[in-house]
Amino acid sequence: MTVDPARTVRPVPVPGPRLTPDPVAPALASVLPPGGRAAWAAWSIGVSAYFLAVIHRTSLGVAGLDAADRFSIGASALSTFSILQVLVYAAMQIPVGLLVDRHGPRKVLLLGILLLSAGQLAFAFSSSFGPALASRAVLGCGDAMTFISVLRIAARWFPAAKNPLLAQLTGLAGMGGNLVTTVVLAQALHSEGWTATFASIALLGVGVFALVALLLRDTPADAVTVLPAPVAPRPAVRSQIRESWREPGTRLGLWVHFTTQFPGNAFGLLWGLPYLVEGQGMTRAQAGGMLTLLVFSNMAFGLFFGKLLSRTSGARIPVTLTAIAATAVVWAAALAWPGAHPPVWLLVVLILVMGSNGPASLVGLDYARAYNPGHRLGTASGIANMGGFIGTMITLFGIGVLLDALSPAGAGTYSADAYRWAFCWMYAPMALGTVMILRLRRRVGAA
Repeated sequence: MTVDPARTVRPVPVPGPRLTPDPVAPALASVLPPGGRAAWAAWSIGVSAYFLAVIHRTSLGVAGLDAADRFSIGASALSTFSILQVLVYAAMQIPVGLLVDRHGPRKVLLLGILLLSAGQLAFAFSSSFGPALASRAVLGCGDAMTFISVLRIAARWFPAAKNPLLAQLTGLAGMGGNLVTTVVLAQALHSEGWTATFASIALLGVGVFALVALLLRDTPADAVTVLPAPVAPRPAVRSQIRESWREPGTRLGLWVHFTTQFPGNAFGLLWGLPYLVEGQGMTRAQAGGMLTLLVFSNMAFGLFFGKLLSRTSGARIPVTLTAIAATAVVWAAALAWPGAHPPVWLLVVLILVMGSNGPASLVGLDYARAYNPGHRLGTASGIANMGGFIGTMITLFGIGVLLDALSPAGAGTYSADAYRWAFCWMYAPMALGTVMILRLRRRVGAA
């Protein structure tokens, strides 16, 4: 069950430890969310920004080999692109949450779109490693501002019961952006070239910026407002972060997000295409088809989990642990296959299972919403949303370092055996995250 940030008249009971009523309240409570066509329109406009952000975020996933050639870099340096982008994304989550809580999602979305477009445009014209790396950092900063903003728009426009479904639908829309990357961008990159392709993506931001600036409102204009009492000053930033972190539900959300998201994220963002092409001998077209399958699987799991979690909050932990266990088992089968060349059917099963990773990670944000009051919802969501990207960063870096360590100096490509041992690194963060989930679950209580 999630906390409705708009309802301040009566506290809503949630599973686990009882929330202590916070004496700090905004001067005017949020409007009561009406739902309906206007709400879907507002959410759709916000989602267009997230759709664009995912295109930018995943663009390097189909350009990894091209980037290595363009900048004359190895696996460790190549992984630095995605690591820095993800590091910036994770580091920005708490500041973005605070910005959303204080200035509203619309302004934060507009700033995010500007940074996304600027970073991608700079990346398009970069011809050396340093400037290209800096441009990915700017892109990561803009990317960080989209998802939490869209979730806050959904919370303000829809009843609380729809929050889990809206979170999954938002992720589903993002997978649409990933689909554009794997199908359209991959073809454009090889037909139009590096600069034209990435510059075109950057220019998409102009239309989305205009859409958000002209048509999106933070809250419904005609909703009834509720005056809370007593009126108290806004909490200090440090206090808001501290109180969000002290809530065990927030920390459980972070570790759920951490453990479920990173395998599919690391595969889709960077290492999937090289693994399938260099490690498994597929053509680029075949590998692109496999990555497209990952997107469709993600969409299907998003719809299934969204409906399931909207009906019962008791499915949170089962969904989480099932996704983790299935991913671990299928990866073990693929990595242990004789000769490090698993059959195509097993690779298909692996990719289908990894499609559950992104949707399962949104359970972490559901925990953050359910165990925090409305005035710090953005901050708590930002903390939880850091998890998967920290895990992704650790995994990207570890795989890159191991590939270089397991291959001859100056090797331009990597063997199937090198990929096999490098991908074993995933089990370290997976084990850590699972232990933390089980530990914090006992503190939060059965949910």
